[in-house]
Parts: sequence; structure tokens; C-alpha cells
Amino acid sequence: MSYIEILESYNLTALQWIAISFAVFLLGLAKAGVKGIGIIIVIILAFVFGEKASTGILLPMLIVADILAVIYYNRHTQWIYIKKLMPWMVVGVLIGVWIGNDISELLFKRIMAIIIIVSVFIMVYTENKKTLVLPKHKLFSGSAGFLAGFTTMIGNLAGPISNIYFLATRLPKNEFIGTAAWLFFIINVFKLPFHFFVWHTVSKGTLFLNLVMVPVVVVAFFIGASVVKLISNVNYRRFILFVTALGGILMLFR
Repeated sequence: MSYIEILESYNLTALQWIAISFAVFLLGLAKAGVKGIGIIIVIILAFVFGEKASTGILLPMLIVADILAVIYYNRHTQWIYIKKLMPWMVVGVLIGVWIGNDISELLFKRIMAIIIIVSVFIMVYTENKKTLVLPKHKLFSGSAGFLAGFTTMIGNLAGPISNIYFLATRLPKNEFIGTAAWLFFIINVFKLPFHFFVWHTVSKGTLFLNLVMVPVVVVAFFIGASVVKLISNVNYRRFILFVTALGGILMLFR
């Protein structure tokens, strides 16, 4: 089957192509540091391809954007937070692989929406209180890591969880982005074989589709990096809280 025939096999309408391109453009912005819009990307692709299939279609594009983010923000990475989260994220991914075919997606989304919205309210309270006490307990990082790993495997929905964690640690803007970039690059590469060999959601056909979208990711990433430079640390935190809460509401009524 030729390259064109593979793309035609998806039977995508012009409107669907526009929706996919918009979602991928948002992906580039998100990985450049315009956090909180990941849920919107997931929702758009789920409408076009279906819930589970969309996770495999999105993953390679996530990795491409991760590579750009790692290169661009590498000097700001705080490895101590990656070391805290990564073991628990791996456990979460493995459990997500195991029960991914059995869990009700509707129930999962409702639970996650509630967790996200409640977490945002907690973070707003913390911001207003201006407390200097940081959540250093292993239970906090372990829970955040596990939930991030599980949700990223089930539906590429780890963004809100990681946002809440990094906001709670009060990382400055660039350190936030650089640390998240490496964290998700590592975990997304770790997820790839499971999508290939267990869930079969990544294939030759999906990779061809990804190839078409890569230029959109690259252009959007550098636009996003320029936008992030214009945002102060305070406004950056407020933006993430607002968009994360909005994403949680969208997921609740999806």
C-alpha cells in the first residue's frame, strides 16, 4: 500500500483534517510551555479517531515535541524531581497497560475530572495563602507520579497531574518546563513499545499520519516558545491553573 493510499484509508473529511491540525498545533504550543491545553488535544483526537486509537496516534507526535522541548529547555532541568517521580510513573504505566482494556473510559474520565478540579481548588487556596511550606513528603510525589503514569498510559492525560505537582513545588517557569520536558520524553519513549506490541495502537499507518503532522508541531513549538517568554512567572501560574481547571470541566462533560 502506498503512502497516499494509507492516508486515504482513514477516510478523513476536510473538517477532520482541520481539527487534527489544530490539535497538533496546540500540542506544539503545549510542549513549548503553554501548559494546560493537553486535555483539549486529547478530546479533539478522541472525537476523530476514538478513545483508545487516538492515544497511539498522539504518542509519536508527543515524542517529537518532547525532543524539541528537551533541546530547547535542557539547561533548566531539575533532575531531583524527575528522580522522585519517575519510578512511580513507571509503575503507573505498567498498571495502565494491564487494565487498559478493562476499565470503563467513562468512569475513568469522571474520576479524573473530579481529581483535577479538586486539585486546582487546592492549588488556588495555596496560591492565595502564599505558604512557603512545600509538599516534600514521599507520599505526595509518589501519588503524583503514580497517577501521572497511569493516566498518561490510559489516555495521555498526565498533564494536569504533573502541572499540579510542579506548581506545588513552586518551580519557576523555565525550570517547570525543562523538568517536565525530560520527564515526559522518558516516559513517552517507555510507553511506545506497549502501544506497538500490546495495544497495537501504533502502526505503520499511524506513523505515516504522524509524519504529515510533524511540520505543524515544529512551527507551533517555536511560536509557543516565543509566547512563553512574554509571560511572567505569576501570570504563567495563573494561566496554568485556569486552563487546567477548564480542561477538567471539559473532561467531566465529555
